[in-house]
Amino acid sequence: MKTTQSYINGKWTQGQGESQPIFDAATGEHFTNINIDGLDIPEALAFGRKHNKNLSQMTFQERGLMLKKLAYYLQKKRKDLYEVSYKTGATKRDSWFDIDGGIGNLFANASLRKLFPNSPYDVEGDPIDLSRGGRFMAHHILVPKEGVAVHINAFNFPVWGMLEKCAVNWMAGVPAVVLPAPQSAYLTEAAVKYIIASGILPEGALQLISGTAKNILDSVLSQDIVTFTGSASTGKQLKNHPQLIKESVPFTMEADSLNASILGQDAKPGTPEFDLFIKEIRNEMTVKCGQKCTAIRRIIVPEDLLEDVQIALGQALNKVTIGNPREKDVRMGCLVDKKQLENVKSQVKKITKTADMVYGDFESMELLNADYDKGAFIKPIVLRENEPFKNEAVHITEAFGPVSTLMPYKSLDEAVELSKKGKGSLVSSIFTNDDKIASAYTIQAASHHGRILAINRESAKQSTGHGSPLPNLVHGGPGRAGGGEEMGGKRGIKHFMQRCAIQGSPTTLTEITGIYQPKSAYKATKKHPFAYHWEDIEPGMSLETHKRTLTDTDIINFGNLTWDHFYAHTDITSLEGSIFEKRTAHGYFIISAAAGLFVYPNKGPVAANYGLENIRFLRPLYHNDTIYVRLTCKQKVDREHKGKELPSGIVKWYVEVFDAEENDPEEQLVAIATILTMVQKRQDVFPEINKTNLEQKLNQLESNSKPKWGMMTAQHMVEHLEYGLKIAKGDIQNFDIGTPEEHLDKVQETLYNYEKMPKNYKMPLMKENELEDLRHDNLAIAIKAFLKTYDEFHHFFKDNPEVTTKNAVFGMLNYFEWKLLNRKHFYHHFDQFDLI
Repeated sequence: MKTTQSYINGKWTQGQGESQPIFDAATGEHFTNINIDGLDIPEALAFGRKHNKNLSQMTFQERGLMLKKLAYYLQKKRKDLYEVSYKTGATKRDSWFDIDGGIGNLFANASLRKLFPNSPYDVEGDPIDLSRGGRFMAHHILVPKEGVAVHINAFNFPVWGMLEKCAVNWMAGVPAVVLPAPQSAYLTEAAVKYIIASGILPEGALQLISGTAKNILDSVLSQDIVTFTGSASTGKQLKNHPQLIKESVPFTMEADSLNASILGQDAKPGTPEFDLFIKEIRNEMTVKCGQKCTAIRRIIVPEDLLEDVQIALGQALNKVTIGNPREKDVRMGCLVDKKQLENVKSQVKKITKTADMVYGDFESMELLNADYDKGAFIKPIVLRENEPFKNEAVHITEAFGPVSTLMPYKSLDEAVELSKKGKGSLVSSIFTNDDKIASAYTIQAASHHGRILAINRESAKQSTGHGSPLPNLVHGGPGRAGGGEEMGGKRGIKHFMQRCAIQGSPTTLTEITGIYQPKSAYKATKKHPFAYHWEDIEPGMSLETHKRTLTDTDIINFGNLTWDHFYAHTDITSLEGSIFEKRTAHGYFIISAAAGLFVYPNKGPVAANYGLENIRFLRPLYHNDTIYVRLTCKQKVDREHKGKELPSGIVKWYVEVFDAEENDPEEQLVAIATILTMVQKRQDVFPEINKTNLEQKLNQLESNSKPKWGMMTAQHMVEHLEYGLKIAKGDIQNFDIGTPEEHLDKVQETLYNYEKMPKNYKMPLMKENELEDLRHDNLAIAIKAFLKTYDEFHHFFKDNPEVTTKNAVFGMLNYFEWKLLNRKHFYHHFDQFDLI
């Protein structure tokens, strides 16, 4: 019998001794075992810490791209994971939430790299002046913790539960040790096997312990972080573990909670909101067979609508098909195992001491292609508590399955009070088309819920639903829900990092943060800052411009050009009682004039103006005032290559505008702004092509030169390049484009990056597994013909600059794009024959 394995210390292993049998939730088949006895848990944690730097020394951009690559990889494995997921009792739709939802978390967290600097650490907030004059200051940085993230997960989401946490700690630069619940650890194992096989993560980034390691917390240290998802009672026990307290280890608990959904008093039967409410409750009761920490457990409705809701919900649940989750017509599968079934029954009995069971029972049922006695099947159960303020069981007892309880309220204040009686939940929702009701409920109830969803007919079509945590929002809640937060976009990543206040001079803090701090020392440059490529620019690199006097005519002309006729610029008779003394220059004219002073006119690496932020005018400037500008590199932000653009990054420039005639140094600064430019990256992968270096390279070839890969001879290679140039200049166009039209744009975009062509790639117009017939008598003649065609190629496009010609792979290309292709293509074959 197969045993579900663990992955620790860089290898797959399994425990020794007596195993726990695991059964298919729907069929009862015994198909695997769980055993982690004998695994060295302390050593696994030590292994993760030892390899921490593999992640922590990567930049945020590298980590984000790693997650993106992993997400794309796992997308191709979804169908295989679905097959395993059926064994947990999950339908295909349930598996979509778990598997695709987990992959979606990777994508979402990968995109957060754009919010972080191009470094392994983050700089938080604004600088703080600790002295008069700004010569002693402070800032905050966040660095990756040097431990491991220990994730203790529940059984209901074996893939999502792992990936939603790991995506966050990986982005922070911290490795993970994952402990899935035994009941469904085999599905987590299947996902981890694909992850490890991909080779995308660095060593130590992910370890898996497939079972309950009761001693896991005995070995945690102060640099580790622990997260727990599961029952509130278990979470509280773990939270008080002596080692956590001794080492002050951060512990985040996300516990099952008695989430409430409220029907607004305006949402009468027949309104869209009423129908949406019924539909959402049915979904939350039946998705994952109700085994969701965010499921609706308490249904709070106006007392005069209680019967209507009960009837409508019963009718909706009647349409739910229950059975083998592998069947496409099955809407609800089963609980994870028989033990969970007994647990749900036990909890329902506690609630029904005061509440009535108004829908469903625990009797056998008609199933689609399933045996009731073999699987962990249960009907949806609706309870009704008529006195929810008197009877507490419904507010403190959770049946973790397809079970919800109806209860009435008389006023919105009562609805709020009932929602709070759950003593803290992950999520609440309200269905109303009255925004005043939505607002009143949200503000009054927010203290007791981690998330509140307000649904009406306008938002419903695009709503993600009551029970869907999103990676860019906080997932957690107060009180019973655990008192912690997971995910939450950038703030979730920060949970796995150490915040440190740093103090020093502006110049020192500039070096530490990689962000220019005002009043830091300037860095002199040999040429204009705009003449440097992105890699060569450094924070603090600065330029002081010449001066310009703002004339009365300048101000009037700017007003006429922009139609900005604010009185301070146009009507000097109206200045009495204002802060202005004379005709005042427009603020945006000052910034425009500043740009005119610092912009480099020649074509260079600066590709475009990317934006303007943090602009501020400190005092007015008047006609005949003279200004100059200090332009300083503030920060560099990496940017992925996309579209038909040459690779570039963003540079933030700190612009200071000074009054040249002001004698008081403290009063000279009149305006500041941060201007963003897109700056091309230095291309040092491919040597630039010209006829001279082509001749030099080709003259190194001999007729017997051997390639490093492929079957071409030296002469075949030269004739192949000549053939490509003949295609480019239109001599050969009698072929079809092989790339489907819908993919052409993406394929053409690859011409603009600095990535090498793959080895052994076969051009579509070449013969399959055999050499082309040679066209020239020998290599020397072939080289001469190639160089002649190279000249003709340039002359052709100089005579026909607007022409595009066809390429079999890249479609229609212009002159610039052909040059990009030639640069890559020539390098590829010169490297093939060791000419680089």
